[in-house]
Amino acid sequence: MDFLAGLDWTALLPFIAVGFAAQMVDGALGMAFGVISNTLMVGVLGIPPALASQRVHLVECFTTATSGISHLIHGNVDKKLFLRLLLPGMAGGILGAYVLSSLDASLVKPWVLLYLSAIGIYLLLRGLLYPPKIREAGWVAPLGLVGGFLDAVGGGGWGPVVTSNLLIQGADPRKVVGTVNTVEFFLTLTVSATFIWHLGFADLAGPTLGFLIGGLAAAPFGAWAAKHIPAKTMLILVGTVLTLTSLYGAYNAFS
Repeated sequence: MDFLAGLDWTALLPFIAVGFAAQMVDGALGMAFGVISNTLMVGVLGIPPALASQRVHLVECFTTATSGISHLIHGNVDKKLFLRLLLPGMAGGILGAYVLSSLDASLVKPWVLLYLSAIGIYLLLRGLLYPPKIREAGWVAPLGLVGGFLDAVGGGGWGPVVTSNLLIQGADPRKVVGTVNTVEFFLTLTVSATFIWHLGFADLAGPTLGFLIGGLAAAPFGAWAAKHIPAKTMLILVGTVLTLTSLYGAYNAFS
């Protein structure tokens, strides 16, 4: 109780809002929690990229654990796909977290925002072309490696990169979503540990708590959005917001 009483709730409100908005989108699409969160924290709130990514992944340790257990219970996990994604994803995450933690935040920020802009454009195009053409799945391990790296560097991207590519390649949607979400727990755990090793816990507890509160509060509304808002519409909206927000942040960072 003393810890809660000592928190500056006014300062936490922006992080609660970020968590709420990100979880709303993620609940509707099954992806983009990290991308939305990182875009708002880096591009709007001005949080250094490494610290923003650390906060995102710590919160995702809780959300992905719950999601992974649920998918396991419902039989949505493909064991073969899980093993093919697990180690490459974790390796990419460690590398991405190490690289991001080792670089000057002012140098990294504009490039992270450009990456997030690209993800936004990708989601926008995916929405405009929805549903995607079905093709044979392949290149799972390299996809996991790249997805893990970009997720750590950009504070998000595992879902948009890995899930979307596997779905486009023709894999079973139910198994893809369940397996990728389950692997994401191990990825976020690994990335969080790497960030903590390099950055420590300083300036973390309060904002991360606000972030978590917002995410948990939005969970029921995200489920409602998933039921009532078409995926095509949501992809277009999210892609547009991500692109505009990230490009604005990148413009300010470069100028």
